[in-house]
Amino acid sequence: MQESPYDFEAGAILLFNKPLTWTSFDLVKKTKFALKIKKIGHAGTLDPLATGLLIMCTGKFTKRIEEIQAQEKEYTGKFILGHTTPSFDLETEVDSTSPIDHLTEEMLQEAAASFMGEIDQTPPIYSAVKVNGERAYNIARRGGEAEIKSKRITIKAFDLTAIEGNQVSFRVVCSKGTYIRSLARDFGVKLGCGAYLSELVRTRIGEYRIEDAMSLDQLQELREKQLGPA
Repeated sequence: MQESPYDFEAGAILLFNKPLTWTSFDLVKKTKFALKIKKIGHAGTLDPLATGLLIMCTGKFTKRIEEIQAQEKEYTGKFILGHTTPSFDLETEVDSTSPIDHLTEEMLQEAAASFMGEIDQTPPIYSAVKVNGERAYNIARRGGEAEIKSKRITIKAFDLTAIEGNQVSFRVVCSKGTYIRSLARDFGVKLGCGAYLSELVRTRIGEYRIEDAMSLDQLQELREKQLGPA
């Protein structure tokens, strides 16, 4: 965590470790309340079931949000092989299962390597992508269907760091706009057994790292140390 004083009202870049189940907006709202400031925004959404680095910009630094959002991202997490869910993660229940006994580590490594470089990726229907002016997740949650266009992304690294039964741990470095849930889906399709994302941590955005992030409680302590109790 940065030791030098922040000027929250004038402008600061704050690194948070987003808790599990919180939405990105939850953290913005709580930070805004804790700091008693008006101008604040986040630089890149994290799903409620993901944790890790969420960057908040206040004051004049809100002008840098798009610049920060455009930087490459790094994630670690786990895929579950042999099962699929409609949301490609734990938000929805498993809807299909397939055997995985025939899979070898070499097959998994080859599948991961096939996603390296520039690829076309289709975002999940359980996402904030807009379809005819409506968020796709709203369509999905009421049981509707939507055609979501694919987009060009770049996978700079896709390392399988551990394979234990049907659980595959990974590290991914990717461009802006990459959905790791979609990568889980596509990885499972490539292997012919299905897969979903069971765990996700964002560890880096550009030069900003999770090791330098703080909790909301730590921010509150820092504010009180600098400005006195709210």
